[in-house]
Amino acid sequence: MATRRFTFTLLALGVGALMGSTPALADDAWPAKTIQMITPASAGSGTDVLARALAQRLSTAFKQQVIVDNRPGASGALGMGAVQKAPADGYTLLYSNASTAVMAPAVLKTLPYDTAKDFVPVAQTAAGGVLLLVNKDVPAKNLHELIDLAKANPNKYNYGTWATGSSGHLMMEWLKKQTDMKMTHVAYRTVPQMLTELANGSLKVAWADPSSPVPFVKSGRIRAIAVSGNVRGPQLPEVATLGEQGYRFDQVGWFGVFAPAGTNPAIVKRLSDEINKVQASTEMIALMQTINFEPPPVKTQPQFRDIVLSDLQVWKKLAADAGVAIDN
Repeated sequence: MATRRFTFTLLALGVGALMGSTPALADDAWPAKTIQMITPASAGSGTDVLARALAQRLSTAFKQQVIVDNRPGASGALGMGAVQKAPADGYTLLYSNASTAVMAPAVLKTLPYDTAKDFVPVAQTAAGGVLLLVNKDVPAKNLHELIDLAKANPNKYNYGTWATGSSGHLMMEWLKKQTDMKMTHVAYRTVPQMLTELANGSLKVAWADPSSPVPFVKSGRIRAIAVSGNVRGPQLPEVATLGEQGYRFDQVGWFGVFAPAGTNPAIVKRLSDEINKVQASTEMIALMQTINFEPPPVKTQPQFRDIVLSDLQVWKKLAADAGVAIDN
């Protein structure tokens, strides 16, 4: 009888050990098939370029193909929603940016996803300030001169951004409140259209992403007079930050990888570690700097999570203060 009890105990311990080791075995086996990285951005966009550069290098690191799936539309909700509904098994990831992940929730009245609850921030991949631009014939060489010019000519100058509720829109509304400038917002469908009109003088002032305006600025057709955040862009080091000109604004545009909520923490950590290795490579740093982005200042998964949660609150307050709310 004692022998039977001893045998049963060993069997029970064996089964328990196997059950307890199953998650670890599953983690060790990941990834065992192709990983899909969905991005809520169009092919050829800055987000797409960065996503594909990362996917190519992760494919090598994981010895499994990592493919990019473009799902633009509905202010990013199509791509975000697809990842939200995907199995939390590490095989469907999200490559997104701050505009979609934290700004859209601040300005859109309804969204099918909740960034804070439906996604796990994995790793930040790039960061860059938004540029404040003027046409070359506007007599303002820096932020203070633009403020003085706008205050002396109320409502004479419109300013453009790539969308209502974009970071450029919210930042300018914030700046107007700080300075009592009076300027009217014009939302463009695309950044290239906006920059073309800024270059030909149809538009006098605009905000744009760090990368797209660089050729216009270097050709002298557009003048960059400020950049958000606290770091100057590598392609335009002469352009001072808002803070350096007396109006500190720390929030910047960023890119990052997310996983569906509930993804195994061991998989999230492995993803984060591998992405950080790729992003720290000389090759990737050179690519980011070529398009006027800095390597990500955030190095750990908890740090990126904290930035996402903080930015959600900051942009929500900015939108509320500016009275920007969009029916969608």
